[in-house]
Amino acid sequence: MTKTALKVSALVLAAALATGCANTSELEATANQAAADASAAAAAAEAARASADRAAQAAAAAQSTADQALSAATEAQACCEANRESMERMFQKSMSK
Repeated sequence: MTKTALKVSALVLAAALATGCANTSELEATANQAAADASAAAAAAEAARASADRAAQAAAAAQSTADQALSAATEAQACCEANRESMERMFQKSMSK
C-alpha cells in the first residue's frame, strides 16, 4: 500500500515538474499581456470618469434650469394672486355703489 502511494507520489511530482516549468519568454509574454490588459482597464476607467463628469455637469445644468422655472412659476402665481385680489376689491367696490 505504501509502495503504491510512493510510486503515485513520484509520478505526480515528475508530472508537476515537467509541466510546471515555464521558460522566460512565456513569462514575459504573460507579463506583457497583463500590462496591456492593465493599460486597457486604466483607459476604460478614465473614459468612464470623464463620462461621469459630463453627466454630473449636465445634471447641474438641468437642476439650475429647474430652479429658474420654479422661481418663474412662483412669481407668476404671486402676480395671479395679486390680480385676483385687486379684481375682488374692484368687484366689491362696484357692488357697494
